[in-house]
Amino acid sequence: MLTVGLIGAGRIGRVHASTIVQDEGSQLVAVADSVDENAKNLAETYGVNPTSVDAIFEDNSIEAVLIASSTDTHSDFIEKASIAGKAILCEKPVDLSLARAKRCLENTKSNEHSIMMGFNRRFDPNFVALKNALDGGEIGTAELLSITSFDPAPPPIDYVKVSGGIFKDMMIHDFDMANFLYGELPKSIFVSASAIIDKKIGAVGDYDTAVATLKYRDGRLAVIKNSRRATYGYDQRTEILGSKGLLQVQNMVENCMVKSTEMGVESSKPEYFFLERYKSAYQNEWAAFVTALKTKTPMPVSLSDGIAALAIAEAAAASAEKGSEVEIANFL
Repeated sequence: MLTVGLIGAGRIGRVHASTIVQDEGSQLVAVADSVDENAKNLAETYGVNPTSVDAIFEDNSIEAVLIASSTDTHSDFIEKASIAGKAILCEKPVDLSLARAKRCLENTKSNEHSIMMGFNRRFDPNFVALKNALDGGEIGTAELLSITSFDPAPPPIDYVKVSGGIFKDMMIHDFDMANFLYGELPKSIFVSASAIIDKKIGAVGDYDTAVATLKYRDGRLAVIKNSRRATYGYDQRTEILGSKGLLQVQNMVENCMVKSTEMGVESSKPEYFFLERYKSAYQNEWAAFVTALKTKTPMPVSLSDGIAALAIAEAAAASAEKGSEVEIANFL
């Protein structure tokens, strides 16, 4: 039984707590949060003790930690947990600062095999099937990857201010998905972005709408579209055009009923947000983490993978600001 301490009792922390307690090989034993009341409420839900972050690191009976705290704490907590000899699953991104993330990697080299980054979409059954079909040569050679990721509504402006911006908070998932599907990093990126949904987002120096084009050394392309608002729900579609065909992952909808009448054809909207859409992905992600620990095999998403996605996010921000294509190598 893997004993686990959870750091962070906010929205994503609650998702992870539920996933941990549902896993037969894991036991949630402690919860900590910068807001004591959050830790207390979540701990009471699962009958465990609210405690402090330092107490989790100091408790030798806790074998693993899941870091779901604010992004500006991630590198520090990864390093402290590593020194304490804990296995670590940390939510994306590694840090708001690429330089700090790189130092974190350097400082945890001795324990890197026990550190996993939380890019949950790699574990979604639909994207796993897409990856397997692509790697199996079912559409020949990949040529064009298209990723659509639209949120149902913009986040609160207070969240936007501390999020690191659309590229590090939102599109970073898609950068990692492109890395996962194509199996390598892009050579360059060009981004066009604006704030047309909520002017307050633009006022704090961020964007709410963005399109990124990634180029690869062999000529392949990837196009990523992000928007903070899709009134019909959480739009998550991916397709890959290859030399012998096309692979697509469509939206998961609220239900599968389709009504066809003389008035037209109607179906349900996409599931509302990531909590619903990626529930199974979070469960599979945790199971993969536990399996890697038990079998002493490499983590399926490494700290280096997290830094690669963060480097592309920084390159995207630079491209949006300059209005020109930038080389990814300058950020690695």
